[in-house]
Amino acid sequence: MSHTTPAVNLVWALITVMLGSFLVSHLWSFDRFACLKWNHGPRSGAFKRVMTYSYLTSVPLIIIYAIGFAIIKYHYGFTVIPGMGIIPTPYELWSNLARSAILPLYLCFSLAWGLEMVTHLEELCFWLFLVNSESARQDWFRSPYFKTWAFGSCVAVLYMPLVTIFTRQDPYKCEAYTFLAGSIGSLSLTIWFLPVLWTFPSFLEDLKHSNVEMNTLVRLTKFHELNCIRIVFRFLFTIPFVILGIDGVRPHQHINDKMLPTDLLAMVAGIGCVVSSGITLVIFFPRSIEGEMAKKEQARERRQQSLLSRQGTTHHSNSQNTHLHSHVTVNRIDANYSRTHSRPHHNRTSAYGLPSYDAANGGGDGLHAPSRPMNKETTDDFNLEPDLKHVAPTMTLQPNRRMRDGDVELGTVVDLTDVALERHKMNLKGANVNDLVHNWRSPIDLGGDHTW
Repeated sequence: MSHTTPAVNLVWALITVMLGSFLVSHLWSFDRFACLKWNHGPRSGAFKRVMTYSYLTSVPLIIIYAIGFAIIKYHYGFTVIPGMGIIPTPYELWSNLARSAILPLYLCFSLAWGLEMVTHLEELCFWLFLVNSESARQDWFRSPYFKTWAFGSCVAVLYMPLVTIFTRQDPYKCEAYTFLAGSIGSLSLTIWFLPVLWTFPSFLEDLKHSNVEMNTLVRLTKFHELNCIRIVFRFLFTIPFVILGIDGVRPHQHINDKMLPTDLLAMVAGIGCVVSSGITLVIFFPRSIEGEMAKKEQARERRQQSLLSRQGTTHHSNSQNTHLHSHVTVNRIDANYSRTHSRPHHNRTSAYGLPSYDAANGGGDGLHAPSRPMNKETTDDFNLEPDLKHVAPTMTLQPNRRMRDGDVELGTVVDLTDVALERHKMNLKGANVNDLVHNWRSPIDLGGDHTW
C-alpha cells in the first residue's frame, strides 16, 4: 500500500498480529499443535496436508506484508508536495533499500491471497458436493468438485504472483492490478457461495427426515451460521479492493487520489480479511470444549492419583505387618463360621457361573414364555429392530422359542405389518445421506491418502 497513509498500514499490522496470536492460541487449545505434524493420525493424507499448510502459510505472509509496509510508511511519514499539499511520502522519495522491499512485500501479499483462495475454493466445492450428494458412498476425491478445486487452486497460486511480477515496474500499477486480480477471484467465490447458504436450511431439513443424529445436525447448523457470518466479512474484504483496483488501473483516478476514501476502503478490507480468516481457522480446526474439559479432568485425576500413591508408599512398610495379622485373624473367624453354619442347598448356578433357567426366571415353575406365538397379528406388540440393510423389507425372522410345556417352537419368517414396514422405510431414508455427513468434523479432515 505504497500510496496509503501510515495509519492504514498500522491498522493492518495490528489486526494481522492479532490474527496470528489467535491462530497460535487456538491451535494450542485445539491439540497442542499436533495438527501441524506431517503425520498426524490416520487421516493425515496429502489433501489434509495441502489444506493445513496452505492456510497456515497465508497468515504469516500477510503479517509480513502489513508489518513491512507499516515500518516503511512510519519511517518516511508525510511530505509536502507543491500543488498537492501534505500527502504520504511517495515511494520515489524512499531510499533504495525501502524501494527494493516493495516487490517482495507485494509478492508476500499476492501469494497469501492466492493461498487464501485455495481455502475458499475448497470450502465452496466441499459444501456443493455435500449438498448435492445423491449416494451414501459417493467419494469426494473422485467427484468433479474435487477436480475443480485441484485445478482452481493451481490457477490461483500461480496467477496471483505472476500478476505482481509482470506489473512490477510501476508500484502503483502493481498494487492496483494485484488488488483487482485478487478481489475479482475472491468476490466470484463469495458470490458462488450464496446458493450454498440459501439451500443449506432445506438440506438440514432433509437430514432431519433421514433420522440423522442430533449431534450431527447441531454441528452442521453451527458451521452454517459461521459461514453466513464469514460471507459478510468476505464481501467487506473483496468489494473495497475491487473499487480500489478498478480505480487504480484507470488513467485518471477519482478515489485513490483522495485520502479519506482510500484509507476507509483499505481499513474495511483489512477488517474483513482478518475476521474471515479467523472464522476459517475455527471451521478448519473446530475445538471440542467437552473433550478439552474431559482431558483436563483426567489430567487432574492422574495428578491426584500420583500424589496419593507417593504418600501411600511412605506408610506401606509400617502397615504391612498389621494388615497381615488382621487378615489371618479374619480368615480364621470365617473358617469357623463356615464349619458351624454350612448346610447343603440346591445349586442354582450353572457350571459356568451363570444363573440357571429357574433362577433367571424367578422360580422352579418352568420358563416364562410369551402367551402366544409370534405371528403377523402380534408383531406390532414387539419392538422389531432387525438389520434393515440386510433383511428383505417385507419380512422379518422369528427365532426359536421354548414354550411352557418344554416344547420348542421352531423359528420362521413372517411378513411385516404395515406399521413395521413403515418403520423400515423411515430408517431407509438415510441411505442416500453421504457418509461424510455422519463422520464430518472439518472441511479438511476428510480421509487419508488418496490417488489424485
